[in-house]
Amino acid sequence: MPPQTGEPSIALAEPERVTPSAPFESILFDRPRSEAEIDERGALPFFVDLNLDQLFTAIAEERGGYKPKPKEVRPTFVRPGDEVEPPDPYNLRPFFCVPLEDIDAIAYRHEVMLDLEGTALRDQIRSFAQSMRTMREHLARARKLYYHYQKASWFVDAVEIYCDAVSRLADELPHLGLKSRGFLALSDYLADYVRSDAFQSLIAEAKQVKDELATVTYSLLIKANRFTVTKYDGEPDYSVEVEETFQKFRQGAVQDYRLKFSESVEMDHIEAIALDFVAKLYPNIFGRLREFCDRHRDYLDPTIRRFDREVQFYLAYLEFMQPLKAAGLKFSYPRVSGSKEVRADETFDLALANKLIHEGATVVCNDFSLKGRERIFVVSGPNNGGKTTFARTFGQLHYLASLGYPVPGRDTQLFLYDRLFTHFEKEEHIENLRGKLQDELIRIHEVLQQATSNSVIVMNESFASTTLEDALFLGREVIQQLIERDVLALYVTFIDELSSLGEATVSMVSTVVPENPAQRTFHVVRKPADGLAYAAAIADKYGLGYGSVKRRIAR
Repeated sequence: MPPQTGEPSIALAEPERVTPSAPFESILFDRPRSEAEIDERGALPFFVDLNLDQLFTAIAEERGGYKPKPKEVRPTFVRPGDEVEPPDPYNLRPFFCVPLEDIDAIAYRHEVMLDLEGTALRDQIRSFAQSMRTMREHLARARKLYYHYQKASWFVDAVEIYCDAVSRLADELPHLGLKSRGFLALSDYLADYVRSDAFQSLIAEAKQVKDELATVTYSLLIKANRFTVTKYDGEPDYSVEVEETFQKFRQGAVQDYRLKFSESVEMDHIEAIALDFVAKLYPNIFGRLREFCDRHRDYLDPTIRRFDREVQFYLAYLEFMQPLKAAGLKFSYPRVSGSKEVRADETFDLALANKLIHEGATVVCNDFSLKGRERIFVVSGPNNGGKTTFARTFGQLHYLASLGYPVPGRDTQLFLYDRLFTHFEKEEHIENLRGKLQDELIRIHEVLQQATSNSVIVMNESFASTTLEDALFLGREVIQQLIERDVLALYVTFIDELSSLGEATVSMVSTVVPENPAQRTFHVVRKPADGLAYAAAIADKYGLGYGSVKRRIAR
C-alpha cells in the first residue's frame, strides 16, 4: 500500500540537482550533535505511561534483536582491539530519547524518510549496511583469533569489504533521484571521500597485500614427528600419478581413508608454526602485511561509521510500519508548527496496534481536532471504553512528531512543544510515607511548576482514589490552572462536569453500542458528556432501573 503522506510539513526539493547547504556530518541531525552527548540520553519519564518503551523496543528489534538493559553500557561499534560486536550493533535507544526542538530539524528528517521510501535507495542502503555488518563480523573475528598472521588476514578482508561497500554506494547515490538535504550532502561527501588519495591508497595497498599473499607457495615435508617447510620449487604432484596407477584396481565404492582437516576458522598450533616458517621464507610479503595492519588500524571513516548507524533509525521505522500499512492503517507526515490547532484523522495507539495486528485483531481508529481558543480535551465515558488508549495516542503522536517520524493517522497537524508531561495513576510506595492522593497532588504540582504555555500535558484518571466531591473540586482547580497557562492538554476523567469549564475545554466521550450499552465501541467522539445515560441504560438492561425496582417493590 503506498504511504499516506497527507500534506507534508516541508517544502520538498525539486527533482533537479540541489546543492547541499552544508557539508555532510549526520543523516539524523541538520546541525552537528555530539555522539557522546546523544549516547548518554536515557528514557524520558513519560515513556512508560505512553507505552513508548514498548514501542521503541519493537522498532529497535527490527535492526538486530535489541533488548534494553538500563544499567549496561555496551560499545556501539567494534574496531580492531575492541570487544566482539554486541547483540544490538546500532544502539538505537539513545536516538529515541532526543526529541527535536525546531521545525527545520524535523523537516530534515522528513526529507530523508521520503527519499528512503523509494525502493531503489532503500535497497542500496540495506546492501551497504549488510556489507558493513559483515566487515564488523570480520573485525570481531580478528579480535577473537589468537595467531597474529591469521588475525592480520581477517583484518585485510574487512578493509576490502569496507572499500567495496563505500565505493558501490558512492557510485549509486547520484543516480537515485535524491531530494533530501541529508542524502545529497552524503552523496557529495562520499564522492570526495572515494576520490581522496587516502582512500585510493587504502584500496591499492589492500589489493597489493592480497595479490602478494596469493603468490605464496611452499612445500611441507612430514617425516616421523618432524616437518620441514620449504619454498615450492616446481616439484611434481605425485597424487595424480598414484591415483591413475591404482585406478585399475578400483571396484565400486570404497572406504575413504583420507584424513579430513578441521573446518574450524581457528588455526591450531601446528598450523600456526608452519605459517611462521612460511613467513620467514617470504619476509618481505609478510612484513608488508604487518605494516598494512599497523598503518591502517583506524581506516574506518568516522562520518561513514556514524551514517551506517544513524540510517538504521529510519530503516527500522519503515520496516516496523510495513505490516500496519498492509492491514490498511494510515500514516502521514505531520504538519508540525507552533499552532495549537491540532488534528488527526484515523489515528491510533501505535504500540497497541502493533500488538493487535500481530494477533490478528482489529485496530479501532479515532479522530480529534482543536481550533481557535480550544486547548484541552476532557475525555469521559464508561470504564474500559478506550479513554486511556486515546490519551496515549495523543501523547504518542506529539512525541513521534518531535522525532521526525511519520505518525499514525492521516491529515495530521501537531504542536511542536517544549516539554511533554504525563500524569497517570501510580502504585503506592510505602517507602515515601505518602498516601495515594497526597502523592498525586505532589506529582501534579511538580508538573504545573515546570510546564509552560508551550508544553503538552496528558493526565489520566487523576484523583480516582478520593471522593466524588473532592475529585470534582481538585479536577476543576487543575484544569483551571491549565487554562491559565494556555497549555495544550488531554484530561481523562470519570466526572462529566469537568468537560464544560469554558471555551478552552472540548468534551470527548468513549462510546458504546446503542442497542447494548454494556458493549464498548472504543470510538472516542467529540460530543457532550453523557455518562449517566450509560449507567441508566445498563441498569435498565438488567432490570435494575428506577422503574423496574419500584414495580418490584410495589408487588
